[in-house]
Amino acid sequence: MKAALYFLRCGPLGPLSMSSLFRILPFRTIACTIFALVLAPATFAQLGARSAEEWVRMLDSKNRVMKLQVDAAVAALKLAPGSVVADIGAGSGVFTLPLAKAVGPGGMIYAVDIDQGLVEHIMKKVKEEKVTQVTGVLGQFTDPALPARNVDVAFIYDVLHHIEDRVGYLKNLAPYLTSTGRIVVIDFYPELGPHKNDPTLQVTKSQSEAWMASIGFKPVAEHKLYDDKWYVEYARR
Repeated sequence: MKAALYFLRCGPLGPLSMSSLFRILPFRTIACTIFALVLAPATFAQLGARSAEEWVRMLDSKNRVMKLQVDAAVAALKLAPGSVVADIGAGSGVFTLPLAKAVGPGGMIYAVDIDQGLVEHIMKKVKEEKVTQVTGVLGQFTDPALPARNVDVAFIYDVLHHIEDRVGYLKNLAPYLTSTGRIVVIDFYPELGPHKNDPTLQVTKSQSEAWMASIGFKPVAEHKLYDDKWYVEYARR
C-alpha cells in the first residue's frame, strides 16, 4: 500500500498532495490504481505475468506435454484405489485427469489453482471426459484452501518455485494431509531450468528438504525420471 501511495504521489506528475491528486483524478481511478498496484506483486510472484488463456497455451503445448512423462510420473506415486490427491497448481490440468484415472471412481482429486480461469478450464475438461472424482479448488496465495483434511498425496509439479512464501505455504498445506500423507515435489535443477538466470524462481532439492524438515517431513523416496528435474516424496517423521 505504501508503494502504491508513493507512486500516486511521486509519479510522473511529480510530488502531489492527496488533496490535489483527488482534484486531478476521479476517486474511482485512484482507488483502482491503488488496488492494482497492491495486488500486482503477489500475483506475479505466485503466477507470473500471464492470463489463464496464455498459461493454457503454454502448458498444453505438444512439445511440453511430451517431456512431462505424465504416465510414468503418476505411476511412480503408486496410488491406491480410493486415494485423495491434491494437484497443487494444477494449471491446465495435464496431470489432473491421469491422477483421477489412477485413484479410480472411489478416489478424489482436488485440482487446485489460484487462477479462477484455470480452475474453470480444468472443470470443463473434466465434464467433457465425464469424470466425476475431480473437484476444482480456487486456492489462496499462502494456503491451498482445500475443502477437507483428507489428502493422501499433495502433488506439486513445477509449481513450488512459483510460490513466494514457500515455507508458509507448506506449513499451511501439511494439516490437510492424513497422518500417512505424502508431499511430492517435482522441480527443475536450477542450472538446467527455464529460470536459471532468475534466482528468485529457483528451488533446490536441499532447500526443499530443509523447508520440509521445518514442518516435520522428511524425504522417503526419490525417482530418477527426468534429466532436468528432481522428483522427491516427503512424509512425516
